Amino acid sequence: EDVADPARDIAFPESVVSLFKGELGFPPEGFPKALQDKDAMVRTQAAYALGDARMSGALPALQMAMEDDHPGVRQAAIDALGMIGDDRATARLVRALGDDRAEVRFQAIIALSRVSPKDARSSVLELAKDDDPHVRYVAVRVCEEIFSGEQGTASTAIELDSTVERAAEQWLTDIDEPVRVAAAILLARAGNLAGKSSLVRAVEGRVEGLDPEDATAAIELAGALGLQETREALERMAFAVVRRWRPDAGSWMALVALARMGHVEARARILGGLRAWSRDRRNAAAAAAGQARLREAAPVLAAMRGDASRLDPEVLEEALRLIERGETSPVADSGE
Repeated sequence: EDVADPARDIAFPESVVSLFKGELGFPPEGFPKALQDKDAMVRTQAAYALGDARMSGALPALQMAMEDDHPGVRQAAIDALGMIGDDRATARLVRALGDDRAEVRFQAIIALSRVSPKDARSSVLELAKDDDPHVRYVAVRVCEEIFSGEQGTASTAIELDSTVERAAEQWLTDIDEPVRVAAAILLARAGNLAGKSSLVRAVEGRVEGLDPEDATAAIELAGALGLQETREALERMAFAVVRRWRPDAGSWMALVALARMGHVEARARILGGLRAWSRDRRNAAAAAAGQARLREAAPVLAAMRGDASRLDPEVLEEALRLIERGETSPVADSGE
């Protein structure tokens, strides 16, 4: 939106307008007056701007804004505190987990996970019982991110303590299907296939309102875990006629998953992509070869070293690194 437009109903303070027009930077303490403006939209946008600028000097003003009567302002202030990441906001964020508005609780657990993962970890089990499905969903996602962060891994496998694992198994019975899928992803990454049926439904595209990140995670896990029940859906994604000549991100993901299952045609399609006329397609194939841990692709990739016209050097080296490293799946699929 154009905040400098005089035709708008909202009158932003001149300092905020000047900032958005690029005429000045942030003062160290931010814009406390904007956070106290009579218009809730002004207060909300000021809070978001302070967070985007990582303005730590505005911490006191933002903490005060967390007590604002308007839930949108409270949510924006919490978001800003999460972006700034100062643990002095921890106590206020923990208190915000009990806000009477779901959107504020939603934002509070996200911010708390950034500011104090330890406190967020002790709070997600309670938030996962929230009346609001969006709050329950984000609590499960935050749980996954906390354990990934603690273990310093972005790979498939993580370790859960027994308390969280038992709770996650209960989350598989949630009335809201996206929550069940998020729980299934969390458990699968820990080697627990109790939620396999939810993963299969996610890969098959049968979960309404599924977050694209969860759809991607389900596809990746299907390949890593060898979930044969997803094979037909993955083949549709990978080999649909409309995608044969112009593979998109979804078809490459499906090819990787199938290749990790040992699918002969998928492995051949990825290897063939390394010889494509288009550099973009060769780059995509190289990335897929790395993600699929295709050892047969290593000599082909190595032969392209030193020729940036054939492959992006960073893509090439990352693919070779992944192939060399390999990866052990969290658990072998033994069927249901």
